[in-house]
Amino acid sequence: MNQTKSFSHPTLRLYGVKSLDRIAPLRDQHPGLIRGIQTAAAVFPFRVNNYVIDELIDWEAVPDDPIFRLTFPQPEMLDSVDRRKLETLLAQNAPAAAIGQAAQCIQMRLNPHPAGQMALNVPVENGRVFAGMQHKYPETLLFFPSQGQTCHAFCTYCFRWAQFAGIDRLRFANRDPRQLVTYLERHPEVTDVLFTGGDPLTMSAKVLKTYIEPLLRHRPGGLSTIRIGTKVLAYWPHRFLTDRDADDLLSLFSKVTAGGLHLGIMAHFSHPRELEPPAVQAAVQRLLETGATLRCQAPLIRHINDDADTWARMWRTQVRLGAIPYYMFVERDTGPKEYFKVPLARAYRIFTDAYRQVSGLCRTVRGPSMSATPGKVLLDGVTMLGRQKVFVLKFIQGRNPEWVNRVFFAAYDPQAAWLDDLKPAFDADRFFYEPELKRLKALQAAEMAGLASEATTTSDLEWA
Repeated sequence: MNQTKSFSHPTLRLYGVKSLDRIAPLRDQHPGLIRGIQTAAAVFPFRVNNYVIDELIDWEAVPDDPIFRLTFPQPEMLDSVDRRKLETLLAQNAPAAAIGQAAQCIQMRLNPHPAGQMALNVPVENGRVFAGMQHKYPETLLFFPSQGQTCHAFCTYCFRWAQFAGIDRLRFANRDPRQLVTYLERHPEVTDVLFTGGDPLTMSAKVLKTYIEPLLRHRPGGLSTIRIGTKVLAYWPHRFLTDRDADDLLSLFSKVTAGGLHLGIMAHFSHPRELEPPAVQAAVQRLLETGATLRCQAPLIRHINDDADTWARMWRTQVRLGAIPYYMFVERDTGPKEYFKVPLARAYRIFTDAYRQVSGLCRTVRGPSMSATPGKVLLDGVTMLGRQKVFVLKFIQGRNPEWVNRVFFAAYDPQAAWLDDLKPAFDADRFFYEPELKRLKALQAAEMAGLASEATTTSDLEWA
């Protein structure tokens, strides 16, 4: 692990909306953009760091640079009426409370928890709500460690923007690893725990150990895989190189793999430029030396990566570095979706054109995939069946495992950008999964309503 000797030891410096004037290239080259960023950042979380500013953004290409649009909120992300309202408040130097109240009204209209994350995914057992967890698919449990619910920089399109918006009731978080072990012991069907956020690798190695070492000691239930979802390789690769506890972190990863568990690092790379700096390439190599597997995923986003050549270049680079292309996602129906969305028909063309350019080693990637309420739904083709043009859809994952790998058809719609925009093909009145999904929603709603009522009258509801 000597690659670190050739790298300086930079200090992480974070910038938010109050420190825009300290970002020298923005202040000196593009001062006219600052007010628009301030307007959008009143609603959408904003954080960037010195590595992104110095190594990733091409300031000569701003405002059209894809990494700039990836990390700096754009005023066009707001509806025109909302934008004008916030611009007026800012121009009047309105009190922070007034701006915050207006922003929160906007946030509540932007579907902050799509795909049933809050209503359907949180496990409830015997009057106990396991806050800070999501269990949507039998084999995989998501766990949100409290100390990891932030990032080294925020993506403007992040579907978990509500985690960072400062509204506690919208936030997933759990700080008790004992509850994680308990839940896994009760659910032997869970093979994979996914630590997510936010970014769990914003935590120190010491804190991350408090969550991972109990899993190594107890081996609860059927656990065989630990996954960590992270953007750290793209936004702060020095986490594995020169951070004070970089070696401790890598030693923890080696302990997981030496202990017989699979460690999957689910890396979020949005653009091939994020893979180019020598620091990220050295960080990838150090990570792979621990025995971890690196899988790469990202959504397809208008203004940032919505062309086939970008994806083909990114997949080829990932394979060259030893990583596995994993998913191209469809941008979720939350937050500034109108600004970032790509119609499904175009998404399929981009994926197919990129897929055609790469070798079989890159074709581990799946997409375009929608992480929708009923499950992960793949747009697997566009074809003619009889006289009707249709989308060919397939469940990669489903709330009901019986749905997995099942193919179904939707009427072709060139404007549709999400599963909920689609209509069944052949004049069917509903998709096959809808009756059961409706029943599952009703059961969950009744259970949560009952718990809320009981909590109001007896205060017996236990939040794990």
